[in-house]
Amino acid sequence: MMAQQDIIIQEVRRLLVENSGFSETANASSIQALDTKEYDLDTPYGTIRVAVRGSSKGARPVILTVHDIGMNHKSCFDTLFNSEDMQEIILHFSIYHIDLPGQQERAPSFPHGYEYPSLDQMAELLPAVLKHFNLKSVIGLGVGAGANILTRFALNYNDLVEGLCLININCNAEGWMDWAATKLTGWTSNLTDIVISHLFSKDEIHTNPNLIHTYRNHISTGLNHHNLQLFVNSYTSRRDLEIGRPFPGQHNHRSTLQCPTLLVVGDNSPAVDAVVDCNTKLDPTKTTLLKMSDCGGLPQVVQPAKLTEAIKYFVQGMGYMPAASMTRLMRSRSASGSSVVSLDGNRSRSATGEAAKFYSHPSLGLQNVNKNANPNANVGGVEHSGPQSAEISC
Repeated sequence: MMAQQDIIIQEVRRLLVENSGFSETANASSIQALDTKEYDLDTPYGTIRVAVRGSSKGARPVILTVHDIGMNHKSCFDTLFNSEDMQEIILHFSIYHIDLPGQQERAPSFPHGYEYPSLDQMAELLPAVLKHFNLKSVIGLGVGAGANILTRFALNYNDLVEGLCLININCNAEGWMDWAATKLTGWTSNLTDIVISHLFSKDEIHTNPNLIHTYRNHISTGLNHHNLQLFVNSYTSRRDLEIGRPFPGQHNHRSTLQCPTLLVVGDNSPAVDAVVDCNTKLDPTKTTLLKMSDCGGLPQVVQPAKLTEAIKYFVQGMGYMPAASMTRLMRSRSASGSSVVSLDGNRSRSATGEAAKFYSHPSLGLQNVNKNANPNANVGGVEHSGPQSAEISC
């Protein structure tokens, strides 16, 4: 474990979040005049950039984001956080975006012989970041490699993590067949193509040319390819998370996440199988799997409104944002017995209550799947669901 005092902070500059090429235009009246301040933190593994949006909200956790390979915080999260629907969340939580070593804009190349940190080492950087900004706890939002890093962080520092929203997570090490395929692809394809195939499915590559062009251009011209290759190598060399679902009523030492967790994947994402597999290894009383229809590898870009809706319910399950505006939900049952919830687009309903629970609104008859929520909160006498993950389609 690295020494937290090794991190030195240096403010780089102040800029407006709207300057990003990936921002989605929203209703100007709904977006607060919030600037983003960027800081460079010098660490034993190189410089990481932290972009801070919003001011302290007292004892509330902050939302801490970590991006995927081939991305930085702007290309990964600007569309989501600049969307109109997300502004209500930004009013309640400060946002801390992490750019991993060498992945920020205009990053210089690492010197010859530099050893890029492993995912475990990058996870060990996060407690020092929290300490430097005097942050007590976080709600993690990660995509791909970033989701894996946040999971490692939560496993080692569960007291610092109140909840996790993990998009496209793969909790397994790369198998030997995957390794061989990666090596073969590396010999026959350039780095940009390798990253594109990680982010998007083959079908999406053919059916959404504008989106693919945007991200291909970003990867080709907006990132330092030497540094990106090192990050890709680190991700493909990751170790297994070694987590397992606890057995009800039995004392065991199986390690798994202790915080409420929302798993998110598009139904046309290359990560579908990996996310479903990860769901089987987490505590079903604290985990929700959200499969987003008409969505590929980047739900935060393609379906920001739906993802925002899910995040609002998720943080309500932890006792925050009790009066957030919501889409009306209709409940149905799948053949497997998992909870399935659809979003019908009607925004007439406003959820109320001191600590409304994630998918546990009495008027809708939805069962509470978050057993880690505030036990003193009134959930309107809703009967808890059994020990199973809720599977939500939207």
